[in-house]
Amino acid sequence: MFKFKNLLNNDNVKIVEKKDNIRVLEYINDLSVTPYSAVTSYFSSKMNVRKRQLLIEINNNEYTVSAGAMQWTVGNVEVSSDVKGIGDFLGKTIKGAVTKESGVKPKYKGNGLLMLEPTYRHILLEDISDWEGGIVLDDGLFLACESKVKQDIVMRSNISSALFGKEGLFNLKLSGNGIAALESYVPREELVEISLENDVLKVDGNFAIAWSGTLQFSVEKSTKSLIGSGISGEGLVNVYRGTGKVLLAPINSQAIAQRHISAAPANDKSPASNVFNMLGNLS
Repeated sequence: MFKFKNLLNNDNVKIVEKKDNIRVLEYINDLSVTPYSAVTSYFSSKMNVRKRQLLIEINNNEYTVSAGAMQWTVGNVEVSSDVKGIGDFLGKTIKGAVTKESGVKPKYKGNGLLMLEPTYRHILLEDISDWEGGIVLDDGLFLACESKVKQDIVMRSNISSALFGKEGLFNLKLSGNGIAALESYVPREELVEISLENDVLKVDGNFAIAWSGTLQFSVEKSTKSLIGSGISGEGLVNVYRGTGKVLLAPINSQAIAQRHISAAPANDKSPASNVFNMLGNLS
């Protein structure tokens, strides 16, 4: 038997989303500050740059999490690997390399609580059964899921989608029933969900962070001719065709964050620089 205080009953901590036994905690203010970081902390909170954590209640079930994501567990919680042998280990390692995800993911089961490391990204909880044919994820989105959720590696329908779509040749696909937690650079309030029914979505850039496994993804010219594409100024576009859903972000926030981090001088101690450095360290 265990008890804890100053977590869920903390005025500085709020539950921003909950599904089944998974809660997303958000720290309203960063109170662990110094006189030199107080300004950064204050304006970060006002602009929704806040620490978030995933709290999972394990009740005779099992959860799979990204490697290295666990912060603490309490109770009768056991951890195991999803590797069945050397061949399986090599296969998962290769799959992890091509999808930019941790190939070997630990599994936690038993009875107790599992808390994951804090992140400045936004944590999205998705019910996999709501996605027809499963959900295909952009690189780096996976954080955790119920272990009964099936994980597969899917390949693009054509090489052009990898060469010109800037989405990579392989992606992680989650299917079945269960809840998955995703790490997004964009909050849910800014994500646009588009549902297609035997229709076509064309996107000028890699703004889609997740889409239904039933959709066919390809890269095509924006018009029927190269001259027309040149006149329109769009060139090649990402095309999602069929029946299913797509989650679109308004901006490519990951690239923007990385540009700010790389552009800041090494000796830059400004509040803006501190924010971008924290984003990089906690992503």
